[in-house]
Amino acid sequence: MALTTSRMRALDAVLDEGSFSAAASRLGVSQPAVSQAIHDLERAFDVQLFERRGRSLVPTDLCLDLEPVISELRKLEERATHILRGGSNAASGKLRVGLGNSMPGMRLIGDFRKRFPKVQVEVELRNHAHITASVLDGSMDVGVLPNVIVDSRLRRKLCLKQGVVALIHPDHRLSGSQAVSLAQLATEPLIFRPKGSATQAVVDAAFRRAGLAPSPKILLDPSDAVYEAVANGLGIGFLFTHGSSRTDTVRRIPISDIDAAYEEILFCRADARNPAIEMFFLTANEVQFGAYAGA
Repeated sequence: MALTTSRMRALDAVLDEGSFSAAASRLGVSQPAVSQAIHDLERAFDVQLFERRGRSLVPTDLCLDLEPVISELRKLEERATHILRGGSNAASGKLRVGLGNSMPGMRLIGDFRKRFPKVQVEVELRNHAHITASVLDGSMDVGVLPNVIVDSRLRRKLCLKQGVVALIHPDHRLSGSQAVSLAQLATEPLIFRPKGSATQAVVDAAFRRAGLAPSPKILLDPSDAVYEAVANGLGIGFLFTHGSSRTDTVRRIPISDIDAAYEEILFCRADARNPAIEMFFLTANEVQFGAYAGA
């Protein structure tokens, strides 16, 4: 095969170092071996990857197009090496998981536990701000949250996309509606989550855009408590569309003023070295979310 690991490694080193000799020194191989690896790639695909300018090698436009792909392959190789060096520890140990809502994180944890039953999983249901801060400071290994910040310190993976719905008791007069507006909801007893909740941030922003400022009757955290409060007739709450797998009679009604889709992201620190984290991300690559899958 033309795309061997050794050739990709040679290409990556030459791109970084700018010469065959420097690349060979970094890789701990001979200069002819690096030169031959690049020549074999060029011959196999009938392309030119570098141009000689004096003593330097300048990558062609085609080679520059390859650079981000090669970089990603290097990261994958490093992660695979880390897992292998972890040996049996990769299938045991501990994983600390932070969830903003029970789902889809619990689905992911369930599949992970089937694959790696010896790993002890500790789960915290907390708000968005707490989980993000905990992953960044290392007190949690991974988080599953909507609207995770794009930050070079974090490694991210999209799980699904979903909206926000109103949770309404089946006996409420709005429970039969195909959709409800924020103006309708503003006159009802509302259940909000405290500051720091991603769900509440979406709801607050939508009310502001609509020029409304309703006061909640109850503040509750986490989302499961909001669901229970609605189920017991205490008011109307809010939840991400797939934030719970419950199938009881509480209605999930679309909100006409909130039609955006929000990304649910699995994330960890980019420099994390716990083998169980790699196993968790690999599991996420294989999970079929079914009805949860987003475009």
